[in-house]
Amino acid sequence: MNFGLNKFNNLTQRIIAGVIGGALVIGMVVMNEWTYFALFFAICLLALREFFNLLKAAEIKANKYFGITAGMVIYIAIFLIEKKIIPFNYYFLIFPFLFLLFLIELFQHNEKPFLNIAFTFLGIIYIAFPFALLHSCAIHLGEYNHHIILGILFLLWANDVGGYVAGMMLGKNKLFMRVSPKKTWEGSTGGGLLSVFTALTLSVIFRELNPFQWLVMSLIIIVVGSYGDLVESLLKRSLSIKDSGEAIPGHGGFLDRFDGLLLSTPFIAAFLKMFYL
Repeated sequence: MNFGLNKFNNLTQRIIAGVIGGALVIGMVVMNEWTYFALFFAICLLALREFFNLLKAAEIKANKYFGITAGMVIYIAIFLIEKKIIPFNYYFLIFPFLFLLFLIELFQHNEKPFLNIAFTFLGIIYIAFPFALLHSCAIHLGEYNHHIILGILFLLWANDVGGYVAGMMLGKNKLFMRVSPKKTWEGSTGGGLLSVFTALTLSVIFRELNPFQWLVMSLIIIVVGSYGDLVESLLKRSLSIKDSGEAIPGHGGFLDRFDGLLLSTPFIAAFLKMFYL
């Protein structure tokens, strides 16, 4: 889906799609908890669909419909639990629900049932759980606060933009040639510096967290979020697939766009729950 942007070069497409998409994301996060919920519901659903389509293209017979359904059930359930709409003990229903996959696979007569089970669970763990864990960052004692979600997004975007610009202008030394030939140490450093500067700025604007806590979150994103891109590149290489999709002009697919968020969210959620929320 190029939305008429295919007449522009990749950088122009990237800027236009980034500005429009960023404005949409910010608006829906700020509006209220239900628009925030709807936004990431759609992103999670599309990312799961993209992931299982990648597996299909690689001729891996994961259970697509169970994986997507289970992932979305987890996303919804954790939101309702965090909002205190349903009691916390409903959380434990997630595990027997997931284990239904073993029974389903038992009757599928596939040649490699446990390979299919493993890749189905991979999609749920890699995509659905991180998006679901965002709820624990956004909601505290049942009350929604968009500041932390916006902060996480700004730190990620700063890391991405700084890395892209610094890598394009100064990049020479390869960061991880085997997995992602385009990534450089100069780009990674540029992204890190812009993310740290953004963290210090956020500590003045959003005072729910102190400067130290914003800096820790920035460091998590610099390290873990940056490796999220490498992990997604490793996934594509292991499946012998070049791109995860073309849903976002100039950015690729939803997995390409949100790879840093997927890997960093569990670490951020653990940090906030242990030391703040």
